[in-house]
Amino acid sequence: MTKLLTIEQLNIGADILKNGGLVAFPTETVYGLGANALDENAVKKIFEAKGRPADNPLIVHISDYEILNELVTEIPEKAKLLMEKFWPGPLTIILNKTDKVPDIVSGGLNTVAVRMPKNPVALELIKTSKVPVAAPSANTSGKPSPTKAQYVVDDMYGKIDAIIDGGNCEVGLESTVLDMSGTTPKLLRPGGVTFEQLTEVLGEISKKFECNDNEKPASPGMKYKHYSPDAKVVVVKNDFENYINKCCEKYENVAVICYGDIKINKKCKLKKVVNSSLEYANVLFSAMRDFDKQHPDIILAQDVDDTGINLAIKNRLYRCCGYNFYEKSN
Repeated sequence: MTKLLTIEQLNIGADILKNGGLVAFPTETVYGLGANALDENAVKKIFEAKGRPADNPLIVHISDYEILNELVTEIPEKAKLLMEKFWPGPLTIILNKTDKVPDIVSGGLNTVAVRMPKNPVALELIKTSKVPVAAPSANTSGKPSPTKAQYVVDDMYGKIDAIIDGGNCEVGLESTVLDMSGTTPKLLRPGGVTFEQLTEVLGEISKKFECNDNEKPASPGMKYKHYSPDAKVVVVKNDFENYINKCCEKYENVAVICYGDIKINKKCKLKKVVNSSLEYANVLFSAMRDFDKQHPDIILAQDVDDTGINLAIKNRLYRCCGYNFYEKSN
């Protein structure tokens, strides 16, 4: 049976990790599902619990820099600059891995994704366990990532050893993933550390958010359906108010997530109104999960531009809806 732990019982979770078990824990981004990253059998349990494709790599979470030498073959100077500026924080850096990192962690690649989370519970758990912790989001594969312990319970109870309740996650979207294993830095997944912040440190970087069906994903979130509730989701690019009205004529139960300047049809009983990009990022996944419990006919989400944290919001929205858009033609 899954143990529900408070942050005061963190040492129990650390013992479980040391002994090859699975523990869900809070980070500043979303809740992670952790296992000892150097224990192949423990990591296999993550894939089984989530129903996760075997070629989808994991992110290894650390609490100090000393462990890096066990995980990566070298740390380029530019990667060191990023670590100094953004760690602990929502930035994952991909580097060439050592033989100590099992292939299952890297999805069969020669690289490993590493980050140092900012959440104090996560850091203390990793430090106490004395092992690097491989941890994807603590949800059923493909569903919205959990930003509250209850969402982890909904998906993972009975499948893992323990869940540590550390409250709501601060950021609400997964970490930025930057590939530093080659000659040119490559942004694979936008997140809490923005593209603009990265270019300020590194100069020019490229973007690659997708990969082909026959290509191994270098980062989580690149290949498979992600972040999706059970209900149909449509991202609305413009003419939002009129499209809400049309949907309310067609459907009985319409859910909406949008900015506060949108006039929402009174028939929409399910709604989440946000007033900033940071708030949109923070509540996106929780809104999708809460909507789903009310079995809406359709969920309408307002599109955003691609500046700052909005690039991460857009990335999650587009995958969440399966690239199902509404856009009024001129």
